[in-house]
Amino acid sequence: MKFYWVYMMANAHNTVLYIGVTNNIERRAREHKSRMHPQSFTARYNVNKLVWHEAHTSILAAIAREKQLKDWKRSWKEDLVAQMNPEWKDLAADGRVG
Repeated sequence: MKFYWVYMMANAHNTVLYIGVTNNIERRAREHKSRMHPQSFTARYNVNKLVWHEAHTSILAAIAREKQLKDWKRSWKEDLVAQMNPEWKDLAADGRVG
């Protein structure tokens, strides 16, 4: 079964959040960490720590969820991360997620 991932990345101090969608969470986390796109938001603000993710079986559902989360208040996003990852550790630190 194919999965589509909605994910949140943070910088080292958890002051900057980024929300995205991908069909390969491991590859996408590596791309953020390597600053594959040096002019991107995540590269400019050192956002390279995967702190939350959610799988969907439909790309349309994943995109809808991404849009929903982007409209949320910061505190709601923080609560969502804390439910899965209370210490805000890098879930992709070992290169394996999902």
